[in-house]
Amino acid sequence: MPRFKHYNQRQTVLLPVSFERQILPGTFEHTLNYLVDEKLDLTIFHHKYKNEENGRPAYDPALLLKIVLLAYSRGVTGSRRMEALCSENVLFMALSADTQPHFTTIADFISSSADEISKLFKQVLLICDDLGLIGKEMFAIDGCKLPSNASKEWSGTHENLKKKSQKIDKAVQYMLTKHRDEDNQGENDLLIRKREEQQIKTLLKASDKIDRFLQKNNKRHGHSGNEVQSNVTDNESAKMKTSNGVIQGYCGVSAVDSKHQVVISAEAYGQGQEHGLLEPMVEKIEAAFNDDQRSPLHNGKILADSGYCNKEALLYLEEKNIDGYIADNGFRSRDPRFKTAGRHKPAAKQKTTTKTALPSLTSPSISINKVARAQQGKNCG
Repeated sequence: MPRFKHYNQRQTVLLPVSFERQILPGTFEHTLNYLVDEKLDLTIFHHKYKNEENGRPAYDPALLLKIVLLAYSRGVTGSRRMEALCSENVLFMALSADTQPHFTTIADFISSSADEISKLFKQVLLICDDLGLIGKEMFAIDGCKLPSNASKEWSGTHENLKKKSQKIDKAVQYMLTKHRDEDNQGENDLLIRKREEQQIKTLLKASDKIDRFLQKNNKRHGHSGNEVQSNVTDNESAKMKTSNGVIQGYCGVSAVDSKHQVVISAEAYGQGQEHGLLEPMVEKIEAAFNDDQRSPLHNGKILADSGYCNKEALLYLEEKNIDGYIADNGFRSRDPRFKTAGRHKPAAKQKTTTKTALPSLTSPSISINKVARAQQGKNCG
């Protein structure tokens, strides 16, 4: 008969753990721990606390900052997951000294400390500059499109949103009239009536949401001065085209130094195109080192792709005397060598495709379409 090693899960083991020794030199968490404890000025958080004489002692902002930044470096953005890591992961336990703050404490610190954390970014940037990690020879500017927590179905110009609200109101009025006619005729299906009453509440709620938005918000205008689509849920975001279709989101742009790829500046803009974003990013690079007597772009260069190439951006670089290298997206149209290139391209085949949209059961427009079809059928009958 085979023999196996004995095991007993009820046994206990006393393991002395030194949290300080878990943070190994040369790692990201070691650098993070050193910067927060030794280099950063965290007194900018002190104005938020008023518990000198009474009240419960608060969590040190240095401790919460370590937890949040380490979690962000690993792609963790949820406060509940951060709380779990502080009790499961030895590195988080070491940085937090096994204090295990509640997720509501972490969430409140993140939501109420945006201004203070952005000021810390400037401090870290100056520390990198003192250590010679920033060459100031070339700054690359590029971006990506990020989805927001908002639906593109709630986007449109103010005129389109008004029409949508009116369309919803007409659908509600038709359903109410239909209910009265059925009551007069003695027709009363409780199951259908209950479903339609819930549908009316949903439509009225959507209409009220649009009306409140139109009353409180002005029209949005793009870089060219024309009106762009607003969004009822997140009016700072924009509808934009991506390789995976149209999304509602932001254009995240960053400027990176070429020597050690240190991020100099980063910002999220609520517009789909990158036109007009070169100028604010250049200004942010200059503002990052405003303590210097000379601009960091005095001998530096700017590198960007064709998305930032437009007449206004080129004139801006010329006026600022900045050496810029921007890909030209229209050079083929001006090069005489490509004048006859079009005739060598194969003729495009015309395809007739029928796209069938799969509606969402929770979308107000679906209810409107149903009501419109029912009304058409009634008129035909």
